[in-house]
Amino acid sequence: MIFKKYRQVISILIIVAAVYYSFYLLMPSEKSKDVTEKTEFSTKTALIHLKEISKKPHFTGSSAHETVRNYIASELKKLGLQVEIQEQISVNKKWRAAANTKNILAKIKGTEEGKALLLLTHYDSNPHSSLGASDAGSGVVVILEGIRAFLAKNKQPKNDVIICITDAEELGLLGANAFVKHHSWAKDVGLVLNFEARGSGGPSYILLETNGGNKNLIKAFSKANTKYPVGNSLMYSIYKMLPNDTDLTVFREDGDIEGFNFAFISDHFDYHTVQDSYERMDINTLNHQASYLTATLNYFSNTNLENLKAQEDYVYFNFPYFGLVFYPFSWVLPMFVVCSVLFFVLLFIGISKKKLTTQGILKGFVPFLLSLLFSTLITFFGWKLALKIHPQYNDILHGFTYNGYYYIMAFIAITLAICFWFYKGFFKKRTAQDLLIAPLFFWLLVNGGVAFYLQGAAFFILPVLLLLVMLTVLIYSAPKSNTILFFTILSIPALLIFAPLLKMLPVGLGLKMLVASTIFTVLLFGFLVPVFQQYKNQKNLAKLFLLIGILALTTASIFSTYNEDRKQPNSILYIFDATKNEAYWASYNTEVDSFTKQFLSENPTKGNYDKNTTASKYKTAIQLHKKTAILNFEKPIITIVSDTTINMDRRICLSIISVRNANKIEILTKTPISFKSFIVNEEAITNTSNNEYVFSIDKGTILSYYRTSENEIIDLEFVVDKNQQFSIDILEAKFDLFTNSEFTITPRSNIMMPMPFVLSDATVIKTNIKF
Repeated sequence: MIFKKYRQVISILIIVAAVYYSFYLLMPSEKSKDVTEKTEFSTKTALIHLKEISKKPHFTGSSAHETVRNYIASELKKLGLQVEIQEQISVNKKWRAAANTKNILAKIKGTEEGKALLLLTHYDSNPHSSLGASDAGSGVVVILEGIRAFLAKNKQPKNDVIICITDAEELGLLGANAFVKHHSWAKDVGLVLNFEARGSGGPSYILLETNGGNKNLIKAFSKANTKYPVGNSLMYSIYKMLPNDTDLTVFREDGDIEGFNFAFISDHFDYHTVQDSYERMDINTLNHQASYLTATLNYFSNTNLENLKAQEDYVYFNFPYFGLVFYPFSWVLPMFVVCSVLFFVLLFIGISKKKLTTQGILKGFVPFLLSLLFSTLITFFGWKLALKIHPQYNDILHGFTYNGYYYIMAFIAITLAICFWFYKGFFKKRTAQDLLIAPLFFWLLVNGGVAFYLQGAAFFILPVLLLLVMLTVLIYSAPKSNTILFFTILSIPALLIFAPLLKMLPVGLGLKMLVASTIFTVLLFGFLVPVFQQYKNQKNLAKLFLLIGILALTTASIFSTYNEDRKQPNSILYIFDATKNEAYWASYNTEVDSFTKQFLSENPTKGNYDKNTTASKYKTAIQLHKKTAILNFEKPIITIVSDTTINMDRRICLSIISVRNANKIEILTKTPISFKSFIVNEEAITNTSNNEYVFSIDKGTILSYYRTSENEIIDLEFVVDKNQQFSIDILEAKFDLFTNSEFTITPRSNIMMPMPFVLSDATVIKTNIKF
């Protein structure tokens, strides 16, 4: 009797525990301890490296950049490795970027002549203020310490192991481009393991890069026996569709070399900012990266890398203690068909046995659809309202605010309150089997779409299988049988797999994806309807979740302000338009604050000072500007060296000398231009298509060149059609706003920081050239 009395409490505790452990088991959580064996990875040593290389912003071309490069090279030499600095001009057509890159390379010689394993990360931080501790200092130190532990075993691997720590990744994957196109080792690489970051914490996800199928890569990875594999084929399928590039993308696209990205994305608000620091780096996350490296390095350095390519794709997902579970894409459609047939067979049997009623089934759709509709509308407009109440959120360009986790909790809790509220009356009047049909039908609909359009998400069939089991039990069991604990235990696998997705979507893609989380919450609630139907006092659960939602929203509001740990991003530029002979202060912020007010005053002009200006990663334009005094800056020397026409081709040679030693030269156009060839400092953009044009552009950036030495000259040579009419703008930017003697500036307060993803804290000279 006592056991029966507490079955609901036990059920709730099991569900809460399953959700908690679905997050807890994703990554290492034990406290770091000093290792005694030299062959073990030492987190303490890795952190010493991290503290050293993340002292200052070290973007390509900065003085700290050279310091970091020398430190890494020195540490590799201490391990007995011969280090090479590959210096190479690199141009990336896709990102329209170029620089003189300096990659750090080393090799551990293997005993056999097969394909090599390449360990990859980058050592440059994002211009101009990021300290680069997580992105990608974490990758650097994991490789440094991982290689040290590996070499301490005094066992030579079968395969060569190449260490490639690239330069200028943040500028357009330029170091990887230089290695793949120009280094002799590139042709020997059979597999790449790339360590990246898009935040400063959370689990590290496995993201594959393949030109074909993932079958052999997944099988091989599972044999490496990593302790905490986190990833699924849904992420893999979405990643392949989105324009998300890493250094590994260059290896895949230009070298036909496949591999694994290991990247973490939580605490996204630190990404590319001064807050990407040693102190904010999550140690458990660092250990998660280390767990990937040690296992995969040990395995792939001693296995044949010749046969990793495949045409077939696998569905895969991680499951606690089992690692990766996987099966072929070819199973997806048959599994959906079988489940659909079983659904209709059970529907027929249930109606025949009078365990299901047509009226009950139809009425079971009402609370599900109402829950889906109201939760979607409340979340969509709720987030819009939050942006209105807190306009400062718009200055966080990637879309994930410091209090973002509270918003995730709030809208999921409110969604659960809505579900319990709409279902409370139906739970009493309808049977569990009648109410189960609606969510099962919708899960089948989702899987139908998946089977034809997004097969990577085919593991979504698991809730369908479990619901079919529950439906079978309900049809064949005696009336009023108490199945609450059986169904609760049966739901554990689905909760372990799907609960983390509720958080991952808005964390990875921004809070605009909160709606996706709430829709998914309704689906998971529907999955648990056979359990919740047996609960008493569902109304109280609705009130509880509503209270949690309100408390989370209140907490989010309390933490919506800025402080030293949650810094306010702002931007300011001094721009001199040499063609118009006008100067401006400009900002990407939507409102003036105490820092930018000294430049823009209380009432600046809204909008951009010109249609053709440098853009941001998130296509954000300058929002505020104000005319100001013209200062005496040394203009760049721009020379049209030659301008000749032969037959239908017009060849132009252009030289740009930055007299004031600027960091970046950006070339833009307001009108469409098609280039038949394009050469930057004798490095040509390769034409990979049958089109006579190397690339075409409607408007915007033609090229961003990042200077890395004081006397560096940019020589451009390009060919256009002789009838091509065009003019170009040349923007010369230098990060000297706070060091330039022409300005007297009150520094930012300690709760502010330079805005990431845009040009800031720079003086810009704009020059127009008409051809």
